[in-house]
Amino acid sequence: MGMTMSEKIMASHSGRSSVKPGDIITCDVDWAGIHDMMFLLSGSQGDFSKINKVYDPDKIMMFIDHGAPSPTTADADGAVRERAFAKKHGVKNFFDIGNQGVIHQKIAEEGFAAPGRLIACGDSHTCAAGAFNCAARGFGPAEMIYILCTGQNWYEVAPTIKYELYGKLPEYVLAKDLFLYLAGEYGEVTNYNVEFAGPGIETLSVSSRQSVTTMCAEINAEFAIFPYDDILEDYLKGRARGSYEPVIPDADAEYAEVRKIDLSTLVPYVSGAHYIPDNCRPISASEGIPINQAVLGSCSNGRIEDLQLAAKMLKGKKIADGVRMIVTPATHEIYKEALRQGLFEPIAEAGAIITNATCGVCYGGHLGMIGAGERCISTTTRNFKGRMGSADSEIFLASPATVVASALTGKVTDPRTL
Repeated sequence: MGMTMSEKIMASHSGRSSVKPGDIITCDVDWAGIHDMMFLLSGSQGDFSKINKVYDPDKIMMFIDHGAPSPTTADADGAVRERAFAKKHGVKNFFDIGNQGVIHQKIAEEGFAAPGRLIACGDSHTCAAGAFNCAARGFGPAEMIYILCTGQNWYEVAPTIKYELYGKLPEYVLAKDLFLYLAGEYGEVTNYNVEFAGPGIETLSVSSRQSVTTMCAEINAEFAIFPYDDILEDYLKGRARGSYEPVIPDADAEYAEVRKIDLSTLVPYVSGAHYIPDNCRPISASEGIPINQAVLGSCSNGRIEDLQLAAKMLKGKKIADGVRMIVTPATHEIYKEALRQGLFEPIAEAGAIITNATCGVCYGGHLGMIGAGERCISTTTRNFKGRMGSADSEIFLASPATVVASALTGKVTDPRTL
């Protein structure tokens, strides 16, 4: 029996010629990453100060991205501890304020994510790196301490669901809509890997693929992986650190299920509040619902093509009265590129607030909390109750196009109507 992409990566990192679903294996990881939230912890769940020696400082990535810059004294103290850790262990791949960004986009920009690699990070959206034909997933603080010390971790090989993509997304229907469709149509995939295939992939940019794989954490996927192709190769040229080995599934690979999606038939989708699986519907079901805040950004949708779309849609227009719009680039590099391209001027002239690169409002840390009775439409990753402020508020998730359209009208709006 052949192997899927994730199974091939698991096998190559465990010293086995093959693996199958249900196998429990120990794997060597290629890169291990942690961010500032880990340094707010203490006690049995994770005290990184107690680590005496790391397995390889050159294979460790460290980021300040959530509290960037520090919004509280606790965050500032955590950042002090993180900087001390990097200095103590000689970690050179440390991305501090001024070179900061959301961990998952920095992993992409800096060339850590590349075909065939196995990546472990202390963040649940680590599966984002699967857009680069590698296997990546998040772990908690106790496991990350073990990984930092040994360079290894155990995995249970999961069965895989394959999504075969055909056609091309219509105008103003974006990759975020594709994910929200998958979440609404099929629900969660707990204890399964997700792999993407089919000719529709060649119509999706690398950024679009990142948007999908990032969000696969919200349907509880173990790994979420796109195949290697020329589009990915162009992105990796001059960027990927070290050599890499593209992974393709065997022709006789076994899948738990194959789901076929015609991209050309999709429409804008919007999630309901408080959860995502089985709670996403075509925009017509939510159209007209009033909003108080609109957020464009995060590791799912804070890249340059998202800002280009926002600038195009906002040029010469004004955000609706009573609506606050917040735009957050995913990394400082994207921030600088947006400045070079002149994207911020039409966004600011429309009345939107532009923040520095940070996880900020997405995780409910700073730069845009919402109050009781308010509703936010957002491109961010999660809509848990109280995620962005008051437990008495609501978060709807949508694509950048839908978020911008809604900011202009003050209510959930189909971007195709503008």
